[in-house]
Amino acid sequence: MTIGSPPSTALAPPAAADTHCPYCALQCAMTLTPDPAGSAPVRVEGRMFPTNRGGLCKKGWTSAALLASPERLTTPLIRDAGALRPASWDEALERIASSLRAIRAADGPDAVAVFGGGGLTNEKAYLLGKFARVALGTSRIDYNGRFCMSSAAAAGNRAFGIDRGLPFPVSDLDDADTILLLGSNVAATMPPLLSHLAGARAAGGLIVVDPRRSQTAELTADGAGAHLQPAPGTDLVLLLGLTHIVLADGLADRDYLDERTVGVDALRRSVASWWPERVQSATGIPVALLRTTAHRLARGRGTYILTGRGVEQHVDGTDTATAAINLALVLGLPGRPDSGYGTLTGQGNGQGGREHGQKSDQLPGYRKIADPADRAAVAAVWGVDPDTLPGSGVPAVQLLGMLGEPGGVRALLVHGANVVISGPDAHAVAAGLRALDLLVVCDFVLSDTAALADVVLPVTQWAEEEGTLTTLEGRIIRRRRALAPPSGVRSELEILADLAARLDAPSEWPTDPALVFAELARASAGGIADYSGLSHALLDAQLAAGVAAHWPYPAGSDGTPRLFAERFAHPDGRARLVPVQPRERDPEAPDEEPPHGAATDEGAQSALLTLITGRLLEHYQSGAQTRRVAELTDAQPRARAELHPATAARLGIADGDPVAVRNARGRVIADALLTERIRLDTVFLPFHFADAECANLLTAAVADPISGMPEFKRTTVVVAAEGRQGAGARAGAARVPA
Repeated sequence: MTIGSPPSTALAPPAAADTHCPYCALQCAMTLTPDPAGSAPVRVEGRMFPTNRGGLCKKGWTSAALLASPERLTTPLIRDAGALRPASWDEALERIASSLRAIRAADGPDAVAVFGGGGLTNEKAYLLGKFARVALGTSRIDYNGRFCMSSAAAAGNRAFGIDRGLPFPVSDLDDADTILLLGSNVAATMPPLLSHLAGARAAGGLIVVDPRRSQTAELTADGAGAHLQPAPGTDLVLLLGLTHIVLADGLADRDYLDERTVGVDALRRSVASWWPERVQSATGIPVALLRTTAHRLARGRGTYILTGRGVEQHVDGTDTATAAINLALVLGLPGRPDSGYGTLTGQGNGQGGREHGQKSDQLPGYRKIADPADRAAVAAVWGVDPDTLPGSGVPAVQLLGMLGEPGGVRALLVHGANVVISGPDAHAVAAGLRALDLLVVCDFVLSDTAALADVVLPVTQWAEEEGTLTTLEGRIIRRRRALAPPSGVRSELEILADLAARLDAPSEWPTDPALVFAELARASAGGIADYSGLSHALLDAQLAAGVAAHWPYPAGSDGTPRLFAERFAHPDGRARLVPVQPRERDPEAPDEEPPHGAATDEGAQSALLTLITGRLLEHYQSGAQTRRVAELTDAQPRARAELHPATAARLGIADGDPVAVRNARGRVIADALLTERIRLDTVFLPFHFADAECANLLTAAVADPISGMPEFKRTTVVVAAEGRQGAGARAGAARVPA
């Protein structure tokens, strides 16, 4: 076994670094320059780039503040006698290695699990997957991208034979006449994308599907488009109804269907019963609006259909994303030079993170771990026998359910995730973490998950490291180092290499990101996500020349900015139309207390509502980063439960009052935000907050059987006025984990 280059801390940072935002998959370009006199060590400036055109959102502009956080960890921590104490790197790593050796010897390699993150660079994601399979020998690895893109990925693979969020550059949207945006509030999640919607808005063709009248839905006002506000969980029915109208009214692109698809007759039969009046009764969307929408989508080129988490984070999320693809194919959109279908990746490296080894069933290059040829190709690069590689693991929800269980997982290594906030049924996740023999968390602050760990390892932040990421449009970009990390902090590449050496793992374990990327490129050669024609040096040269690099990028090519122009990725080159239908759902009993209209222990009337969760403009994911930026927390300091004023009036709730949202799994306390933007039967909670404000105390650990995506967008809850104790009640509430 060989450990590669010296630690990255030996490199001198440049005077200025062209890099990218550490947050969402739009990966807005920015330049960081030293700012010794400022409140942060570097100054952020927006940089011209096709995705953001020099603009940044609040999170991007304030991203440097986190680099100077007083909560920054700079030394390893080890739990002794129930408390975390500082430790040396040698002590911490040896504690981890000795515990892993003992657990593997007693219960086998699958007693050890790894949980990764969609914010890790491609190099880190790749080496983490390799570490799990080669150094640990475990099949039990997955990542928080399972909560983000898994349904869209599964739908794309079965329809197109490939999964890339946007199979075209974001800038293609500029010339759109019509954009159907389903389940994505881009005005809050990736505001710079709005500039690419301006053309559709000017043409009156921005159509937003969302149970809330979100900031994005507001952009359809004054003739800019239309807002379709379906009942939560009925997006699949809506898409079936739109496809029915397109086929029944003769709006389908018949030549396209004949030449480029398989399965139109079965699809036609499957949507025949979803006539507009039936769809209206299920979704609440008027027949006239359904017909207007279908005809608008079909009236010509320049039409795009885009999906987001709102329609995918369901137990039928794969089928819903498939229905959106079916609609796009019936209209003849994918592969056209001026039209298309795509899905908006959420996390910064949500695309690259799943391509190169963090996903439970995948090897680098989007290869399948169960395929003998794929195993042999990657094993050859790693210099190991393919028979020594484990098989497919289990998706994240199932993996978290195995923590501390007999015959399950005894040790968990967490990289780039905060599962005690982001995982469904957060109480159960916390209990599972506590039941482990060993929990190791790599982070730069003591996150909610790290606070439960046996060993915490302080790692570099985004501005302190080199690497690559893959944006929502399949563009591979460079992350550039702007400053040296604090003394005592290490990169995950160094940590994994050191642990591999202590575990006597075979293969080589480079720590220089450029060398790791070179190995990744070789391992991906010939795979679906082929990066073999790329290197750090080539990406730097292309950046200087203003040339983009979109995968697949095999050796000798110029990359693939637009997929599907000539063929799809199935062997016959045709897309698959896959008939789908809504599934019967058993109604969930929220708890054992009296239902709708009955008196509760809060001393007020209660109502059964459907909970949907989502993001705020100022915060990101579990909030581990943004809740530590003063400007962002000042703007959104706590969770607010959005309720319709009529619903609130019936419950005796005024704007700003504390409310209790509860079911059998947990209870959340939030301030009421009364707004007519939400349906009367729905309550919205952001998922960025912790403790008694953690929305995932309420969500269930049930998942889509195809993708493993949890049901985050449709949870039955009881809502009632909380006692008028205000902030004191919130401060005294039980912390999560309980």
